[in-house]
Amino acid sequence: MSVIELNEIEGLKAYHADWNRLLAVTPGGNFFQSLDWLQVYWQHFHEKQYLRVLVIRDADEVTGIVPLCIQRLKTKFGSCRILTYPFDDWGSFYGPVSANPEKTLTAALNFIQQSQRDWDLIDLRCVDSNGFDDGATERALEAANLSLKKTSWNQTAYVDLSQNWDEYLAGRSGKARQTYLRSERRVEKEGEIEFLRYRPRGENFGESDPRWDLYEVCEEIARKSWQGDSTTGTTLSHENVAQYFRDTHESAARFGAADLNLLYVSGQPAAFIYNYVFQGLVFSLRMGFDPSVSNKGLGRLLMGRMLRNSMERGDRIYDIGPGSLDAKKYWYTSVENSYRYVHYSSVSKIAKVLQISNRIANWYRDRFSNDVVSQSQISSDFEHPTSQH
Repeated sequence: MSVIELNEIEGLKAYHADWNRLLAVTPGGNFFQSLDWLQVYWQHFHEKQYLRVLVIRDADEVTGIVPLCIQRLKTKFGSCRILTYPFDDWGSFYGPVSANPEKTLTAALNFIQQSQRDWDLIDLRCVDSNGFDDGATERALEAANLSLKKTSWNQTAYVDLSQNWDEYLAGRSGKARQTYLRSERRVEKEGEIEFLRYRPRGENFGESDPRWDLYEVCEEIARKSWQGDSTTGTTLSHENVAQYFRDTHESAARFGAADLNLLYVSGQPAAFIYNYVFQGLVFSLRMGFDPSVSNKGLGRLLMGRMLRNSMERGDRIYDIGPGSLDAKKYWYTSVENSYRYVHYSSVSKIAKVLQISNRIANWYRDRFSNDVVSQSQISSDFEHPTSQH
Protein backbone atom coordinates (compact mmCIF):
# COMPACT_ATOMS: atom_id res chain seq x y z
CA MET A 1 0.00 0.00 0.00
CA SER A 2 1.13 3.56 -0.70
CA VAL A 3 0.01 6.94 0.62
CA ILE A 4 -0.23 10.22 -1.28
CA GLU A 5 -0.54 13.46 0.68
CA LEU A 6 -2.41 16.44 -0.77
CA ASN A 7 -2.26 19.89 0.83
CA GLU A 8 -4.21 22.07 -1.61
CA ILE A 9 -7.99 21.87 -1.91
CA GLU A 10 -7.76 22.27 -5.70
CA GLY A 11 -5.61 19.16 -5.93
CA LEU A 12 -8.44 17.01 -4.60
CA LYS A 13 -10.56 17.46 -7.74
CA ALA A 14 -8.59 14.72 -9.48
CA TYR A 15 -9.92 12.27 -6.88
CA HIS A 16 -13.57 13.35 -6.99
CA ALA A 17 -14.79 10.17 -8.69
CA ASP A 18 -12.76 7.93 -6.35
CA TRP A 19 -14.03 9.90 -3.35
CA ASN A 20 -17.67 9.43 -4.35
CA ARG A 21 -17.10 5.74 -5.10
CA LEU A 22 -15.54 5.14 -1.68
CA LEU A 23 -18.12 7.21 0.21
CA ALA A 24 -20.84 5.00 -1.23
CA VAL A 25 -19.31 1.95 0.52
CA THR A 26 -18.17 3.71 3.73
CA PRO A 27 -20.00 2.33 6.80
CA GLY A 28 -22.31 5.13 7.97
CA GLY A 29 -21.01 7.47 5.25
CA ASN A 30 -22.60 10.92 5.33
CA PHE A 31 -22.59 14.16 3.34
CA PHE A 32 -20.04 15.77 5.68
CA GLN A 33 -17.52 13.15 4.55
CA SER A 34 -17.95 14.09 0.90
CA LEU A 35 -15.45 16.13 -1.09
CA ASP A 36 -18.35 18.37 -2.09
CA TRP A 37 -18.89 19.40 1.54
CA LEU A 38 -15.16 19.68 2.30
CA GLN A 39 -14.64 22.11 -0.58
CA VAL A 40 -17.30 24.48 0.76
CA TYR A 41 -16.11 24.11 4.35
CA TRP A 42 -12.51 24.87 3.34
CA GLN A 43 -13.58 27.89 1.32
CA HIS A 44 -15.20 29.44 4.40
CA PHE A 45 -13.10 28.18 7.32
CA HIS A 46 -9.59 27.45 6.00
CA GLU A 47 -7.89 30.28 7.90
CA LYS A 48 -5.38 29.09 10.51
CA GLN A 49 -5.66 25.55 9.14
CA TYR A 50 -3.32 23.48 7.00
CA LEU A 51 -4.79 20.71 4.85
CA ARG A 52 -3.40 17.17 5.01
CA VAL A 53 -5.56 14.78 2.98
CA LEU A 54 -4.10 11.28 2.74
CA VAL A 55 -5.05 9.11 -0.24
CA ILE A 56 -4.40 5.39 0.30
CA ARG A 57 -3.63 3.26 -2.74
CA ASP A 58 -3.37 -0.51 -3.00
CA ALA A 59 -1.46 -1.18 -6.23
CA ASP A 60 -3.26 1.01 -8.81
CA GLU A 61 -6.55 1.39 -6.93
CA VAL A 62 -7.51 4.11 -4.47
CA THR A 63 -8.92 2.20 -1.48
CA GLY A 64 -9.30 4.94 1.11
CA ILE A 65 -9.11 8.66 1.86
CA VAL A 66 -8.43 10.25 5.26
CA PRO A 67 -9.20 14.01 5.35
CA LEU A 68 -7.06 15.68 8.01
CA CYS A 69 -5.83 19.16 8.82
CA ILE A 70 -3.50 20.94 11.22
CA GLN A 71 -5.15 23.50 13.48
CA ARG A 72 -3.16 25.83 15.71
CA LEU A 73 -4.97 26.45 18.97
CA LYS A 74 -4.29 28.61 21.98
CA THR A 75 -4.23 26.91 25.38
CA LYS A 76 -3.48 28.34 28.81
CA PHE A 77 -0.03 26.76 28.46
CA GLY A 78 0.74 28.16 25.00
CA SER A 79 0.10 27.45 21.34
CA CYS A 80 -0.68 23.86 20.35
CA ARG A 81 -0.90 22.18 16.93
CA ILE A 82 -3.45 19.42 16.57
CA LEU A 83 -3.86 16.97 13.72
CA THR A 84 -7.58 16.42 13.40
CA TYR A 85 -10.49 16.02 11.01
CA PRO A 86 -11.59 19.15 9.06
CA PHE A 87 -15.06 19.00 10.56
CA ASP A 88 -15.52 21.28 13.61
CA ASP A 89 -18.61 19.41 14.85
CA TRP A 90 -20.90 20.51 12.04
CA GLY A 91 -22.49 17.05 12.16
CA SER A 92 -22.54 14.12 14.57
CA PHE A 93 -19.89 11.72 13.26
CA TYR A 94 -16.81 11.71 11.07
CA GLY A 95 -14.06 9.32 9.94
CA PRO A 96 -12.10 7.85 7.01
CA VAL A 97 -13.75 7.40 3.64
CA SER A 98 -13.30 3.72 2.86
CA ALA A 99 -15.01 0.35 2.80
CA ASN A 100 -12.35 -0.68 5.34
CA PRO A 101 -11.84 2.32 7.66
CA GLU A 102 -9.54 0.42 10.03
CA LYS A 103 -7.06 -0.60 7.34
CA THR A 104 -7.20 2.85 5.75
CA LEU A 105 -6.66 4.72 9.02
CA THR A 106 -3.82 2.38 10.05
CA ALA A 107 -1.99 3.11 6.78
CA ALA A 108 -2.58 6.85 7.26
CA LEU A 109 -1.29 6.84 10.86
CA ASN A 110 1.83 4.89 9.89
CA PHE A 111 2.48 7.44 7.16
CA ILE A 112 1.97 10.35 9.57
CA GLN A 113 4.60 8.97 11.94
CA GLN A 114 7.14 8.68 9.13
CA SER A 115 6.49 12.16 7.71
CA GLN A 116 7.45 15.57 9.07
CA ARG A 117 6.18 16.06 12.62
CA ASP A 118 4.08 19.23 12.33
CA TRP A 119 1.67 18.40 15.17
CA ASP A 120 1.67 18.17 18.96
CA LEU A 121 -1.49 16.11 19.32
CA ILE A 122 -3.44 13.73 17.15
CA ASP A 123 -7.05 14.51 18.08
CA LEU A 124 -9.70 12.45 16.29
CA ARG A 125 -13.18 13.56 17.33
CA CYS A 126 -16.80 12.67 16.61
CA VAL A 127 -16.09 8.94 16.31
CA ASP A 128 -19.11 6.65 16.75
CA SER A 129 -17.03 3.89 18.31
CA ASN A 130 -20.09 1.80 19.18
CA GLY A 131 -21.86 2.44 15.88
CA PHE A 132 -20.70 2.32 12.28
CA ASP A 133 -17.05 2.76 13.34
CA ASP A 134 -17.37 -0.39 15.46
CA GLY A 135 -14.00 0.16 17.16
CA ALA A 136 -12.03 0.65 13.93
CA THR A 137 -10.43 3.93 15.06
CA GLU A 138 -9.20 2.47 18.33
CA ARG A 139 -7.81 -0.64 16.64
CA ALA A 140 -6.05 1.48 14.01
CA LEU A 141 -4.34 3.62 16.67
CA GLU A 142 -3.23 0.49 18.49
CA ALA A 143 -2.00 -1.14 15.26
CA ALA A 144 0.07 1.99 14.58
CA ASN A 145 1.54 1.71 18.12
CA LEU A 146 0.12 5.07 19.18
CA SER A 147 -0.86 5.47 22.81
CA LEU A 148 -4.32 6.95 23.13
CA LYS A 149 -6.69 8.66 25.52
CA LYS A 150 -10.36 7.97 24.82
CA THR A 151 -13.02 10.28 26.23
CA SER A 152 -16.68 10.96 25.57
CA TRP A 153 -17.27 13.82 23.13
CA ASN A 154 -21.00 14.28 22.49
CA GLN A 155 -24.36 12.58 22.19
CA THR A 156 -26.90 12.62 19.40
CA ALA A 157 -30.48 11.38 19.11
CA TYR A 158 -31.51 8.78 16.53
CA VAL A 159 -34.93 7.88 15.20
CA ASP A 160 -35.14 4.35 13.76
CA LEU A 161 -37.02 4.78 10.48
CA SER A 162 -37.17 1.07 9.62
CA GLN A 163 -40.77 0.81 10.88
CA ASN A 164 -44.11 2.23 9.89
CA TRP A 165 -45.63 5.33 11.45
CA ASP A 166 -48.24 3.48 13.51
CA GLU A 167 -45.60 1.20 15.02
CA TYR A 168 -43.37 4.17 15.80
CA LEU A 169 -46.16 6.22 17.37
CA ALA A 170 -47.29 3.23 19.44
CA GLY A 171 -43.77 2.94 20.81
CA ARG A 172 -43.75 6.52 22.11
CA SER A 173 -44.74 7.34 25.67
CA GLY A 174 -48.35 8.20 26.33
CA LYS A 175 -47.43 11.83 26.94
CA ALA A 176 -45.45 12.00 23.71
CA ARG A 177 -48.36 10.62 21.67
CA GLN A 178 -50.84 12.97 23.32
CA THR A 179 -48.59 15.97 22.76
CA TYR A 180 -48.18 15.20 19.07
CA LEU A 181 -51.84 14.40 18.38
CA ARG A 182 -52.87 17.56 20.23
CA SER A 183 -50.59 19.55 17.90
CA GLU A 184 -52.25 17.93 14.89
CA ARG A 185 -55.72 18.97 16.11
CA ARG A 186 -54.73 22.49 17.13
CA VAL A 187 -52.95 23.37 13.90
CA GLU A 188 -55.77 21.91 11.80
CA LYS A 189 -58.08 24.43 13.42
CA GLU A 190 -55.79 27.25 12.22
CA GLY A 191 -56.37 26.41 8.56
CA GLU A 192 -55.49 24.05 5.73
CA ILE A 193 -52.18 22.22 6.27
CA GLU A 194 -49.74 21.52 3.43
CA PHE A 195 -46.52 19.53 3.83
CA LEU A 196 -43.84 19.99 1.17
CA ARG A 197 -40.61 18.01 0.89
CA TYR A 198 -37.95 18.83 -1.68
CA ARG A 199 -35.18 16.26 -2.09
CA PRO A 200 -33.39 16.47 -5.48
CA ARG A 201 -31.44 13.33 -6.38
CA GLY A 202 -28.43 15.26 -7.70
CA GLU A 203 -26.85 16.20 -10.99
CA ASN A 204 -26.21 12.55 -11.92
CA PHE A 205 -30.00 12.19 -12.16
CA GLY A 206 -30.59 15.57 -13.75
CA GLU A 207 -31.97 16.97 -10.46
CA SER A 208 -29.70 19.67 -9.07
CA ASP A 209 -31.95 22.74 -8.88
CA PRO A 210 -31.34 24.29 -5.42
CA ARG A 211 -34.84 25.81 -5.48
CA TRP A 212 -33.72 29.08 -3.93
CA ASP A 213 -37.35 30.11 -3.57
CA LEU A 214 -37.89 27.33 -1.04
CA TYR A 215 -34.55 27.85 0.68
CA GLU A 216 -35.27 31.55 1.14
CA VAL A 217 -38.58 30.64 2.77
CA CYS A 218 -36.56 28.64 5.34
CA GLU A 219 -34.29 31.64 5.92
CA GLU A 220 -37.29 33.92 6.41
CA ILE A 221 -38.91 31.55 8.91
CA ALA A 222 -35.58 31.32 10.75
CA ARG A 223 -35.45 35.11 11.04
CA LYS A 224 -38.97 35.16 12.50
CA SER A 225 -38.28 32.33 14.94
CA TRP A 226 -36.07 32.37 18.04
CA GLN A 227 -33.12 32.01 15.65
CA GLY A 228 -33.56 35.60 14.55
CA ASP A 229 -32.40 36.81 17.97
CA SER A 230 -29.82 34.08 18.53
CA THR A 231 -26.25 35.19 19.21
CA THR A 232 -24.58 31.80 18.69
CA GLY A 233 -23.60 32.68 15.14
CA THR A 234 -24.65 29.26 13.80
CA THR A 235 -28.33 29.70 12.86
CA LEU A 236 -29.49 29.49 9.27
CA SER A 237 -30.11 33.22 8.95
CA HIS A 238 -27.15 34.51 10.98
CA GLU A 239 -24.88 36.75 8.92
CA ASN A 240 -21.73 34.97 10.15
CA VAL A 241 -22.65 31.67 8.49
CA ALA A 242 -25.57 32.45 6.15
CA GLN A 243 -23.35 32.39 3.06
CA TYR A 244 -21.70 29.13 4.16
CA PHE A 245 -25.14 27.52 4.52
CA ARG A 246 -26.21 28.82 1.11
CA ASP A 247 -23.05 27.58 -0.60
CA THR A 248 -23.43 24.22 1.12
CA HIS A 249 -27.07 24.01 0.07
CA GLU A 250 -26.11 24.53 -3.57
CA SER A 251 -23.41 21.87 -3.25
CA ALA A 252 -25.80 19.47 -1.51
CA ALA A 253 -28.39 19.91 -4.27
CA ARG A 254 -25.78 18.94 -6.89
CA PHE A 255 -24.63 16.01 -4.78
CA GLY A 256 -28.14 14.77 -4.03
CA ALA A 257 -27.94 15.43 -0.29
CA ALA A 258 -30.32 18.39 0.19
CA ASP A 259 -33.54 17.62 2.05
CA LEU A 260 -35.82 20.60 2.60
CA ASN A 261 -39.12 20.32 4.48
CA LEU A 262 -41.77 23.03 4.76
CA LEU A 263 -45.15 23.28 6.48
CA TYR A 264 -47.76 25.74 5.21
CA VAL A 265 -50.92 26.75 7.09
CA SER A 266 -53.62 28.35 4.91
CA GLY A 267 -50.94 28.93 2.28
CA GLN A 268 -48.62 30.77 4.67
CA PRO A 269 -45.08 29.40 5.38
CA ALA A 270 -45.15 28.25 9.00
CA ALA A 271 -42.24 25.90 9.80
CA PHE A 272 -39.15 24.35 8.23
CA ILE A 273 -36.72 21.48 8.81
CA TYR A 274 -33.55 21.45 6.74
CA ASN A 275 -31.59 18.19 6.51
CA TYR A 276 -28.77 16.50 4.65
CA VAL A 277 -29.38 12.96 3.43
CA PHE A 278 -27.12 10.22 2.09
CA GLN A 279 -28.12 6.62 1.47
CA GLY A 280 -31.04 6.72 3.86
CA LEU A 281 -29.16 8.45 6.70
CA VAL A 282 -30.84 11.80 7.34
CA PHE A 283 -29.12 14.48 9.43
CA SER A 284 -31.11 17.36 10.89
CA LEU A 285 -29.19 20.59 10.33
CA ARG A 286 -31.61 23.34 11.39
CA MET A 287 -35.32 23.77 12.11
CA GLY A 288 -37.69 26.53 13.17
CA PHE A 289 -41.24 27.88 13.06
CA ASP A 290 -42.96 31.24 12.72
CA PRO A 291 -44.79 32.04 15.98
CA SER A 292 -46.84 34.72 14.23
CA VAL A 293 -48.61 31.97 12.26
CA SER A 294 -49.28 29.78 15.27
CA ASN A 295 -47.67 28.75 18.54
CA LYS A 296 -49.70 25.57 18.92
CA GLY A 297 -47.22 22.93 17.83
CA LEU A 298 -46.08 23.81 14.31
CA GLY A 299 -42.62 22.31 14.84
CA ARG A 300 -43.99 19.08 16.32
CA LEU A 301 -46.50 18.72 13.49
CA LEU A 302 -43.84 19.18 10.81
CA MET A 303 -41.50 16.73 12.54
CA GLY A 304 -44.23 14.10 12.61
CA ARG A 305 -45.18 14.61 8.96
CA MET A 306 -41.54 14.45 7.93
CA LEU A 307 -40.74 11.28 9.92
CA ARG A 308 -43.80 9.54 8.53
CA ASN A 309 -42.77 10.50 5.00
CA SER A 310 -39.21 9.25 5.63
CA MET A 311 -40.56 5.88 6.76
CA GLU A 312 -42.66 5.65 3.62
CA ARG A 313 -39.63 6.57 1.46
CA GLY A 314 -37.49 3.85 3.02
CA ASP A 315 -35.02 6.06 4.90
CA ARG A 316 -33.07 4.22 7.61
CA ILE A 317 -32.05 6.66 10.36
CA TYR A 318 -32.97 10.22 11.29
CA ASP A 319 -30.21 11.92 13.28
CA ILE A 320 -31.85 14.80 15.16
CA GLY A 321 -28.40 16.23 15.89
CA PRO A 322 -26.02 16.55 18.86
CA GLY A 323 -27.03 18.03 22.19
CA SER A 324 -30.34 19.26 23.70
CA LEU A 325 -31.50 15.69 24.30
CA ASP A 326 -34.25 16.72 26.68
CA ALA A 327 -35.97 18.73 23.94
CA LYS A 328 -35.86 15.66 21.67
CA LYS A 329 -36.95 13.03 24.17
CA TYR A 330 -40.41 12.57 22.67
CA TRP A 331 -38.93 11.67 19.29
CA TYR A 332 -35.75 9.64 19.55
CA THR A 333 -35.58 5.86 19.73
CA SER A 334 -31.93 5.74 20.83
CA VAL A 335 -29.09 7.97 22.02
CA GLU A 336 -25.74 7.47 20.28
CA ASN A 337 -22.39 8.50 21.74
CA SER A 338 -19.42 10.04 19.97
CA TYR A 339 -15.87 9.85 21.29
CA ARG A 340 -12.53 11.56 20.88
CA TYR A 341 -9.16 9.82 20.65
CA VAL A 342 -6.08 11.82 21.62
CA HIS A 343 -2.43 10.86 21.15
CA TYR A 344 0.21 13.13 22.69
CA SER A 345 3.47 13.51 20.76
CA SER A 346 6.40 12.17 22.78
CA VAL A 347 8.73 14.88 21.40
CA SER A 348 6.48 17.93 21.89
CA LYS A 349 6.93 20.02 25.03
CA ILE A 350 3.42 21.48 24.92
CA ALA A 351 2.00 17.98 24.46
CA LYS A 352 3.81 16.77 27.56
CA VAL A 353 2.52 19.75 29.58
CA LEU A 354 -1.06 19.16 28.41
CA GLN A 355 -0.79 15.46 29.15
CA ILE A 356 0.44 16.11 32.69
CA SER A 357 -2.29 18.72 33.19
CA ASN A 358 -4.89 16.23 32.03
CA ARG A 359 -3.60 13.54 34.40
CA ILE A 360 -3.67 15.93 37.37
CA ALA A 361 -7.20 17.04 36.52
CA ASN A 362 -8.31 13.41 36.24
CA TRP A 363 -6.72 12.63 39.60
CA TYR A 364 -8.55 15.52 41.26
CA ARG A 365 -11.80 14.48 39.63
CA ASP A 366 -11.46 10.88 40.78
CA ARG A 367 -10.42 11.89 44.29
CA PHE A 368 -12.82 14.75 44.96
CA SER A 369 -15.65 13.99 42.51
CA ASN A 370 -17.13 16.45 40.01
CA ASP A 371 -17.43 19.18 42.63
CA VAL A 372 -13.79 20.08 42.00
CA VAL A 373 -13.10 19.41 38.32
CA SER A 374 -15.65 18.61 35.65
CA GLN A 375 -14.97 16.60 32.52
CA SER A 376 -15.50 19.72 30.40
CA GLN A 377 -12.78 21.52 32.37
CA ILE A 378 -10.41 18.61 31.87
CA SER A 379 -10.83 18.81 28.10
CA SER A 380 -10.82 22.60 27.84
CA ASP A 381 -7.04 22.88 27.65
CA PHE A 382 -7.14 22.06 23.96
CA GLU A 383 -10.70 22.17 22.73
CA HIS A 384 -11.41 23.96 19.47
CA PRO A 385 -12.46 27.53 20.35
CA THR A 386 -14.63 27.89 17.23
CA SER A 387 -16.47 24.57 17.41
CA GLN A 388 -19.85 24.98 15.73
CA HIS A 389 -21.83 23.08 18.41
